[in-house]
Amino acid sequence: MHRVSSSGTLISVKPKVYIETTIPSYLVGRPSRDLVVAAHQELTHEWWQRRQSDFALFISQFVIDEAGMGNPELAQRRLEAIADLDQLEISEEVGLLAARIVESGAIPSKASADAAHIAAAAVHAMDYLLTWNCTHIANAEISRKVGQVCEGAGFACPVICTPEELMGGDEDEE
Repeated sequence: MHRVSSSGTLISVKPKVYIETTIPSYLVGRPSRDLVVAAHQELTHEWWQRRQSDFALFISQFVIDEAGMGNPELAQRRLEAIADLDQLEISEEVGLLAARIVESGAIPSKASADAAHIAAAAVHAMDYLLTWNCTHIANAEISRKVGQVCEGAGFACPVICTPEELMGGDEDEE
């Protein structure tokens, strides 16, 4: 991504990525015996090592709160993993959009925290929302409905994806 400075010079701007709580969870979690979860953990490590520097990374207080729950040792490791990331403001607009997403039926009320992540990313014009939550966030049917709600409220919905989908192309391919 690029933008033009006041002097007319082209400036490179990194795409903005909202890091949802499953990312630091998979990044620092104990290796899983579940093959799918283990693969997600490995892909998360790979993305973090290879790609995270290509993006401007953001979190919200929602991520901090969720990351701080559970096993104290793992919670500390999750919080350390995200400590240097920029934090988005949780404004009234974020709360209103999250409520609108739930009220629309796109995301069930029991998953209102997931709607809050999407709302924070949309209100702050993130390019991507990175998650392994494929139940209520990175879900093709739900993301389409959520996109419609966001657009109806005047916000562009970020591209909701997993680290695997944001891994980029192979530079060695021709």
